[in-house]
Amino acid sequence: MLEPGYWLQWQVFVCSLSFIIPIIGALVVLFKKRDAPLMATDLWMPCWRGLHPGWLLGFRVFALCALTGILSKMIVVDKFYAFYFYTQWTFTLVIFYFVLGTIVSAHACWEYFKKGSVSNDERTTFLRRDIEENMGHGSNGMEGNIKLQGNHEQKETKQRARFLGYTMQIVYQTCAGAVVLTDVVFWLVIVPFLNDDRFSLNLLMGSMHSLNAVFLLLDTALNNMRFPFFRMAYFVLWSCIYVIFQWVIHACGVSWWPYPFLELSTPWAPLWYFCLALVHIPCYGIYALIVKLKYYFLHAGVSSN
Repeated sequence: MLEPGYWLQWQVFVCSLSFIIPIIGALVVLFKKRDAPLMATDLWMPCWRGLHPGWLLGFRVFALCALTGILSKMIVVDKFYAFYFYTQWTFTLVIFYFVLGTIVSAHACWEYFKKGSVSNDERTTFLRRDIEENMGHGSNGMEGNIKLQGNHEQKETKQRARFLGYTMQIVYQTCAGAVVLTDVVFWLVIVPFLNDDRFSLNLLMGSMHSLNAVFLLLDTALNNMRFPFFRMAYFVLWSCIYVIFQWVIHACGVSWWPYPFLELSTPWAPLWYFCLALVHIPCYGIYALIVKLKYYFLHAGVSSN
């Protein structure tokens, strides 16, 4: 158990600023920034012209089953102690995304295809609209998008996503940065440098730190959801909640830190916390760049047609 004096060290105050300031900044960004309305079709219609939405549904079902199986195995091995780690938090969040994605895709496919399949003209319109939104910048991109939609926008307004759809989008954008952070820290920091008898790399652990990103990237390659950079705020909040969770359980008597760089007794702690806060920007930026490249190639394909 940690001594009461542990929390009176100067490092504690300095490190607390590393998540208090980002939390305030993230909330300010989310309250001030506004994105274009999310359409229901963005959630279940693939971005690739001619690809049946059933393929996206099938992939989400497969990913959900595979990831759930891996997490279940981890829980059997480590019990609920497994959720002591950021990896399992993020892994569970990715599973939750695929749960939402499966529900949304299954319901949309069932309802829409009772009325008939999507025509090529409609699919092209949806694709052009989403490419313009992702390639555009700020209000200018939105204005160009409005002109592009024309009379078709009034029909799509009735198909705006509801609460479940926006929840799915938020979870997706949170997962994007979190899986990059999880896998980068694991493979580049923990595996090469951590020498701990309680840590041993095995197939299950390797799968958890790779398949989370693989399945999410494959979904990104297929889905049609936007990825504005300001939504990194959700990713920041997610990580800050985990750090607060660790501080709370340690204040309640837990003495062992799951990650050595979260330890507060070392004079290097403020530097570690600052670096962890800073690394969120490139982690989210890498994923945002991947999405941009996807829409760049889609834009090139649509233009050629």
